[in-house]
Amino acid sequence: MSHQKFNEDAELTQIQKEAFNYFANEINLSNGLIKDKTAENWPASIAAVGFALASYPVAVERGFISRAKAVERTLTTLRFFWNSKQGPEPDATGYNGFYYHFLDIQSGKRIWNCEISTIDTTFLIAGMLTAAHFFDHKNPEEEEIRHLAESLYQRVNWSWAQNSEYQITMGWKPEEGFLKYNWEGYDEALLLFILGLGSPTHPLDARSYDVWTNKYSWKKIFDIEYLYGGSLFIHQFSHIWIDFRNIKDKYMRDKNSDYFENSKRATYVQHQYAISNPLRYIGYNEKCWGISASDGPGPIHKKIEGIQRCFYDYIARSAPFGPDDGTLAPWAAIASLPFAPEIILPLIDHYTHHLQLKCKHLYGFSATFNQTFKNDSQLGFWISPWHFGINQGPIILMTENYRTGLIWQLMRNCSYIKKGLKLAGFV
Repeated sequence: MSHQKFNEDAELTQIQKEAFNYFANEINLSNGLIKDKTAENWPASIAAVGFALASYPVAVERGFISRAKAVERTLTTLRFFWNSKQGPEPDATGYNGFYYHFLDIQSGKRIWNCEISTIDTTFLIAGMLTAAHFFDHKNPEEEEIRHLAESLYQRVNWSWAQNSEYQITMGWKPEEGFLKYNWEGYDEALLLFILGLGSPTHPLDARSYDVWTNKYSWKKIFDIEYLYGGSLFIHQFSHIWIDFRNIKDKYMRDKNSDYFENSKRATYVQHQYAISNPLRYIGYNEKCWGISASDGPGPIHKKIEGIQRCFYDYIARSAPFGPDDGTLAPWAAIASLPFAPEIILPLIDHYTHHLQLKCKHLYGFSATFNQTFKNDSQLGFWISPWHFGINQGPIILMTENYRTGLIWQLMRNCSYIKKGLKLAGFV
């Protein structure tokens, strides 16, 4: 492992650069929309756009892109969202300040009869606010970025999304109204509540946060006690924008913990799960893990070494309660870098130099792989043929938070987030 220590800086820069190549290339330059994944004729995803907007500042600081080019891309994106059609019509781009989950990358209109997504809009808006705090120069372009980002955030009607008493809907469709699912219990919606509570125009009712936390589930797994969320991304996405160290809401005060410490514990649970490897998947060990919502080799049943295995395609994989079919996501482990570098850096070394999961790809690590599912690929096992925007963003952003805390520092100055944290009871 000695070479890893020597190479850490160079390796992490390379990982960020390769991940950023996705946003550099998988973009419609005329509207700033980012492809959801690298498959042919695939639409844009608004969460991927949010991750791209948050990544431009990192790319500027690291020299991957010029400030002028980042300004141009950011402005194109914000102007598109500000001017795109808002309304209840099925072919709009958004409604009530929220946006459809997937958009046609050319026209920017809703595609696939998808839903207005409250969580994906949250990540989109968070990316916009990141841009507003980074592009702080006194010139017309950067002033317009700040103005548009503020206006777009203030247009979001969070109270409309509170469709039943103190509960927030996951989404809405023009054909059927609000989806039957609300945000309940600990998940990636932590940031949604904080941005919703902090809104100066259409805020959530402050009681909605308590209603959400009342469904939390505290568990003890491998002698580790923590607030449970199955897929690893749940413990990461809100943390991209907020440094939760040493700030606590009522729930965490009662548990004598905080959300940062909680994510560290969740990361260690996954690490321990891979070491114990109860389902005997090939390759799981202390340097090879990371189970999250991701693409997979299925759906298919296969008998492997006398064991009947069920493999899934895209599903919210999780540990230790499953589903787990032997599919690991390098990005999901790397996005825990700020929480547990002592176990992530050896994993990065293993994935880069031993498993060779980059396969010389422009975008770096494959999105997912499965060593139990043998095939005739270059490495002899299944590797996802696609890269995904929402996987690449967390690699860039959480690696930067580990290295310099850039995104955390920018968002510490965001008055809306400060207000949201206060109203959620954080001290």
